[in-house]
Amino acid sequence: MAERESLKDVQLRLLARLQAARTESVAMASWLAVECASHRLLLPLSQAGEIFAWSGTQPVPHARPWFLGVANLRGVLAGVVDLAMLLGSQQTRTEQALSECSLVTLGSLLDVNAALLIDRFAGLRGRQDFVADEEPAPGAADYLGGVKVDAHGGRWQVLDLQVLAGDAGFLNIGA
Repeated sequence: MAERESLKDVQLRLLARLQAARTESVAMASWLAVECASHRLLLPLSQAGEIFAWSGTQPVPHARPWFLGVANLRGVLAGVVDLAMLLGSQQTRTEQALSECSLVTLGSLLDVNAALLIDRFAGLRGRQDFVADEEPAPGAADYLGGVKVDAHGGRWQVLDLQVLAGDAGFLNIGA
């Protein structure tokens, strides 16, 4: 079985890559690539906050199924949203599956104390990592931007966190 990389190692590696990109004048990463269920998503780095390991939540009664509860993240209470469920996945997660997930907070400039549950980090991506752009699917939520296609044919949906943070459906957690 492949050895899992610790969250701290991932954060240090991402920080090192960002610093190297700034000092070496190479193409800058624009997105944090993540995977949630069958979704491959690109979160704008300018809108994303910190990365945390899953540590559980305090449930909130009468909340929508995708709202997992509230977590204390470095002394700040944040609502935790199962991003896969928000995007329509019907998968239910076991405690074992949750323990392998991570949280990405929305950036502080968005003024919403929320964290998104994601399954896996896929690294940093920049414009140079994609060979084609596609329009969002007709009828897609406003926060789902265009699709970027990589050289291997992988399709990555841009998730605009600023639009998500202002979306009435996202802000209304009541069932």
